Amino acid sequence: MLFKGTVRKVGDHIDTDAIIPARFLVTGDPKILGEKCMSGLDPEWVKQVQQGDILVAGRNFGCGSSREHAPIAILGAGIPVVVGHSFARIFYRNAFNTGLLLFEIGDEINEIADGDTLEINTETGVLTDVTTGKTFTCPPIPASMAEIVSKGGLVNYVKARLGK
Repeated sequence: MLFKGTVRKVGDHIDTDAIIPARFLVTGDPKILGEKCMSGLDPEWVKQVQQGDILVAGRNFGCGSSREHAPIAILGAGIPVVVGHSFARIFYRNAFNTGLLLFEIGDEINEIADGDTLEINTETGVLTDVTTGKTFTCPPIPASMAEIVSKGGLVNYVKARLGK
């Protein structure tokens, strides 16, 4: 898969309550959650987001509680992929289980600026900052996890497998 979008950058240690505050957890609807994405950080943040934008995050993104609503809110905001320095482990697993792609690139995250255009080839693990021309590499997504994401998450993946 190939993704290309505008970078929406956030800092280090963004927890799940900043991604989607607890007061909005009265639904599992991605569209409604997406409208409140990052409102714990900035209530106006999501208004800048366009369908297909790419979230770029600092260290330990998704720390805090294990709520699955956080990656659902990101997807609901129209963001299909997050590139980060590093991710909290439970967020990492929840993201793939809900169909959100994640890529870790460590300290190179500092070379990507808010508003840049980023292109990601999920099969090769090559990320290109189209704005600056810099490229970054990370391990490509394992085929098994890519298949889960391509089905829209673990539930849909299992349904497809059971339907065969």
